[in-house]
Amino acid sequence: MKHQKVIKSNVVDIINKEIYAAAISVTGKHITAIDRIDQRLDNYVLPGFVDAHIHIESSMLVPSEFARMAVVHGTVATVSDPHEIANVLGLDGVKYMIENGRKVPFHFNFGASPCVPATPFETAGDQISVADVEELLQMPEIKYVSEMMNWPGVLNNDPDVFAKIELAKKYGKPVDGHAPGLKGDLAKKYIDAGISTDHECFTSEEAIDKLKHGMNVQIRQGSAARNFEALYHLINEYPDQMMFCSDDKHPDDLERAHINELVRLAVANGQDVFKVLQAACINPVKHYKLDVGQLKVGDAADFIEVDNLKDFSVKATWIEGRKVAENGKSFIESVAIETVNKFRISSIELPDLAVSGTGKELNVIEVLDGELVTNKILGNALLKNGELTSNVEDDILKMVVVNRYEKAPPAIAFIKNFGLQKGAIAGSVAHDSHNVIAVGVDDEDILKAINGIIENKGGLSICDDQGVDTIALPVAGLMSDQPAEEVSRQYEDLSERAISLGSQLRAPYMSLSFMALLVIPSLKLSDKGLFDGDKFEFVPLDN
Repeated sequence: MKHQKVIKSNVVDIINKEIYAAAISVTGKHITAIDRIDQRLDNYVLPGFVDAHIHIESSMLVPSEFARMAVVHGTVATVSDPHEIANVLGLDGVKYMIENGRKVPFHFNFGASPCVPATPFETAGDQISVADVEELLQMPEIKYVSEMMNWPGVLNNDPDVFAKIELAKKYGKPVDGHAPGLKGDLAKKYIDAGISTDHECFTSEEAIDKLKHGMNVQIRQGSAARNFEALYHLINEYPDQMMFCSDDKHPDDLERAHINELVRLAVANGQDVFKVLQAACINPVKHYKLDVGQLKVGDAADFIEVDNLKDFSVKATWIEGRKVAENGKSFIESVAIETVNKFRISSIELPDLAVSGTGKELNVIEVLDGELVTNKILGNALLKNGELTSNVEDDILKMVVVNRYEKAPPAIAFIKNFGLQKGAIAGSVAHDSHNVIAVGVDDEDILKAINGIIENKGGLSICDDQGVDTIALPVAGLMSDQPAEEVSRQYEDLSERAISLGSQLRAPYMSLSFMALLVIPSLKLSDKGLFDGDKFEFVPLDN
């Protein structure tokens, strides 16, 4: 006979907008009764939080370690796009994520990534074909076709793009979007093709335009891109179409908070508590048809206990009838982590970083803190002995991308707003193809930072007055094989050191990782050269 647990609490009925005291009976994995009681209680039970769009790899944690940290904040499920590891290892990478996620009590819901590689203008480690998408969509862990970053392909009726969209329709699964800045008739055409969500809205105007065409908008608050302030006020007006997501979340940020923080902020900023919780707990489950309990009799016992409906401090998290976290402590145990990778280059040399110049103005990437979009500006590097070097005084620094899958000359450009006064930082987390990316004040330091990555077959590195240090990421060059808390500590230390070099960016490594993301305007750098994301073509370094 299965043991029955009874939790007495104020039940938050989000759908019926009602709160009442009840005794919740849990037998095995399911809720078997919710009986109203006449009792004064000071705690609340509500469905668990769902991150509606995240790349688990961005946490630098494998799924099992991500779960250990996320449940502390009341997260019971994620809608996870595994396209980071897919760009490195293809179908095998996606299956790795699924298999590792199965080892812990947590609802991982993965997508079939349709844009691997994201563009033909960079070198990736593998690809996801139409046949691969169909194979994935037949797996129960795959709930959707993940973000359709190739929005030009949608608008221009690319046959490969539409083959993948049609497969989603065939298997009755939604298609996620990715169309920053797209509005008006073009947005409508993108949505009408079958794209159902977007997490890239960075203005209220853009979001409203897409909402009126029937799209669901995911309010993103990640470690780099942070759009909460621009979008939170839409929750009251469009409660059935809003969700919360991280997109990318570094381990130190995840250790501090997750979706619970967005819920708290939205309520504090005047949004109706039931509508906020609908966005956090209900809408993702309904949209993606997730096997996640909604605090009803017969559902899986997936719920959280909080002390009040203002701070949303999580007292306990339950998944399938098992208490997985309580008072800030995770009860999920670490499991053995297998390492898989694809890293095929050896150390580079100083002459590889030399780039000749004429003294003309350059096309320069301007990074914007808290945004994935960049500006395209004009600026001047320093010209020394006919070679272009960082202009520290004007904060125009050399940036380098090195192909990690095959030997090739590094691509070089210049970037503004990183603010480094000395040293260099580098990483093998470089969306979406995950080549090695670096920025620094002189070639010697850039070289040391890059070679620190290469020697470890992936990671994040810094070259400063303390020397060269690297966080090794042996799982696809994206994730650690260490416990979540240790990775968080290492990353926080490295990030603080990067900021001490002069960077004013909130998350220098996260921002750097997006400087090779060609599908986000306006100017980025791939391993093949400087790329204009507005025109979708390469541009010269000289203006």
